[in-house]
Amino acid sequence: MAKQPDKTDSTREKIILQAGPIFASKGFRAATVREICDKAQVNLASINYYFGDKQQLYFEAVVRAREMRVEQVPQPEWDASMGPHRKLKGFVGLILDRLVAMQNEPWQVRLLMREILQPTEACSHLVKEYFRPFFDSLLEIVDDIVEAPLPQHVRTKVGLSIVGQCLYYRFAAGLTSLIISDEDFQEHFDRDSLAEHITSFSLAAIRNYVREPGPQTEQK
Repeated sequence: MAKQPDKTDSTREKIILQAGPIFASKGFRAATVREICDKAQVNLASINYYFGDKQQLYFEAVVRAREMRVEQVPQPEWDASMGPHRKLKGFVGLILDRLVAMQNEPWQVRLLMREILQPTEACSHLVKEYFRPFFDSLLEIVDDIVEAPLPQHVRTKVGLSIVGQCLYYRFAAGLTSLIISDEDFQEHFDRDSLAEHITSFSLAAIRNYVREPGPQTEQK
């Protein structure tokens, strides 16, 4: 029986960490096994030995990117006394810290953003193991703010609207820089200002849902 590669092997980890930035820069198709092996200083057979093929290496690089980003920016610990409004602001700040507000964009973020925009099979794993639990925790905060049940589709739209406000500043950074002057950007669009604005805007929208429910919020 062939020996199975050790997943804790340092060579295996080195390949993943060298492959990640290349995949982040070029994408799965354009990145080559030879380039990755040259960067990791291993022979070509190493990819087959440790991962089976390039696709599995890519999958594991994406997973590792997600794990590293969570380690770099961990979710804050919220005690039972903290109100939902403060939790929402903390959650918004967490999204900005992990994906938007950074001086130098690490390869982990670039690879995850590439996977979101051009999803592969790895994205299904991210949704199941990371994005879905993360999103569900946001919906729990929304429930605490509303203090009344909303239809599931409305809860989802509210949650996606909050996330969408955060990601706008990541995906439309080039356009935003053309709309906003450098002076205004430096003074009013830092991480804390964005977190405060997105939280306040979202709270006002959620309160409006509760105070003046429209047809889509009515239970059928």
